[in-house]
Amino acid sequence: MSSGFHLATVIRREMPSPGMVRLIFGGEGLTQFRSTGIGDEYLRLFFPDPATGELALPLIDERGRWTYPEGPSKVRCSTYTVRWIDREREEIAIDFVVHDGGMASDWAVRAKPGDSITINNPRALYMPPDDTSWQLMVADAAGLPALARILEEMPRSVPTRVFIEVTEPSHEQALEFGPHVTVTWLHGGNGHAPSKLEEAVRRVPLPDGPGYVWAAAEQKVVRAIRKYVRQELKMPVLRYELVGYWVDKQNEWTSRWEALNPEVRKRIEAAWASDRDPEDVRDEVDATFDKLGL
Repeated sequence: MSSGFHLATVIRREMPSPGMVRLIFGGEGLTQFRSTGIGDEYLRLFFPDPATGELALPLIDERGRWTYPEGPSKVRCSTYTVRWIDREREEIAIDFVVHDGGMASDWAVRAKPGDSITINNPRALYMPPDDTSWQLMVADAAGLPALARILEEMPRSVPTRVFIEVTEPSHEQALEFGPHVTVTWLHGGNGHAPSKLEEAVRRVPLPDGPGYVWAAAEQKVVRAIRKYVRQELKMPVLRYELVGYWVDKQNEWTSRWEALNPEVRKRIEAAWASDRDPEDVRDEVDATFDKLGL
């Protein structure tokens, strides 16, 4: 296996809720896997071409950047967070939301002990400043595994308000968290009904002092929350991490993106590739997407 990639073998499976399947991976392929130690660390699962069985992996240059090999083989991958890691047993767990039409979800539903998948080294995003005196944390089902792990591992003294949106009450999970954490479950969203997460964020009173906002949910939901946090609350960039984990009606979104005027697409792609402040670029791109209904 190329440097930076690992072969993970399914050793058992669990069902944390009717809408989530958990695969526990182990095997000799994970002996060199190293966790970041941060609760929302994420990695990619790489899938072989269903027609040829060939596995295409990106190339890693000397600066750690990914490039993609030329030729007919297409890199097929999906991004997931690590729900937990057992360093002594060299095992990791990954939770998959069960839904129709997802490459990784379909694989996870069928996966059985002995099956294997290629993964890469993880990276992480959750980094509250040392002086953080309160937190606001938001997730839908896709963001729940990362949020659950953060709650388990973060300092127990930080007052934290949490909103989690799942499809229905049966999809709630038992979570471990400290005495200063308040969790509210919301039902809906997740591609089944309008999300209530933005409304919850806007209505919750925020404490005084330096805080930190973390959100992981559907991209349009996170975009709305980001607009509130950045433009209305005017929180500095070190005080939030807001990530769109998935796109509702992905195929429809992709079709609309590909149908855009090529010049518009070029301007967006050039903005992301520029040396400008990434947050300013994201403001610009988000505004463009809102205007175009993407």
